[in-house]
Amino acid sequence: MKLLVVEDEKRLAVSLKRGLEADGFAVDVALDGTDGKAMATENTYDAIVLDIMLPGINGFKLCGDLRDAGDWTPILMLTAKDGELDETEALDTGADDFLRKPFSHLVLVARIRALLRRGKAERAVQLSAGGLRVNPSQRRAWRDDDEIELTAREFAVLEYLISNVGTVRSKAEILDHVWDYAFDGDPNIVEVYVRHLRKKIDIPYGTESIQTVRGAGYRLVGTTS
Repeated sequence: MKLLVVEDEKRLAVSLKRGLEADGFAVDVALDGTDGKAMATENTYDAIVLDIMLPGINGFKLCGDLRDAGDWTPILMLTAKDGELDETEALDTGADDFLRKPFSHLVLVARIRALLRRGKAERAVQLSAGGLRVNPSQRRAWRDDDEIELTAREFAVLEYLISNVGTVRSKAEILDHVWDYAFDGDPNIVEVYVRHLRKKIDIPYGTESIQTVRGAGYRLVGTTS
């Protein structure tokens, strides 16, 4: 498995390369975001370990650029020790997972292997259900010809539901896919965001595309009433 490590702290980058190679990975290293983008664009990697604070192009921008270009290589983003906001933005810009510094090498390898098991989840250019359309790479949504302004989290909930159109998804599943595995807040946050979405994509158009399935969760349907 071939990895790209984008980390500007040279000592850490060298340490990561040696440790990951000892675990059987082939590892390329870029010490700034500009080189990291060039290497990710010109080569094929099974996963990318990406720091946020980089010279040239920061990790958020690099991750977003790759996703906008249709590159869905799994990305593990390295965040600051107390980087709750960093973690949120990392996931919102398209990262698949994050790891706080300082971290254990064993945990890093376990996270990378988990991403590799998932593989590249190539996402469709556009998802649709009835008159509702979503462009994941551009993070844009439309109801018929009207573009709908959504926050990053609202969009993530909608993208997950429309990716599973016709299927009931529980609150726990939505939390797991839209927030992160370590979320320990009130699961009713899902209800809040579903309510926000309905006010934007359904109520103004007299539709009911997001249905509540009592005791089970939510389902987005292709035909509305």
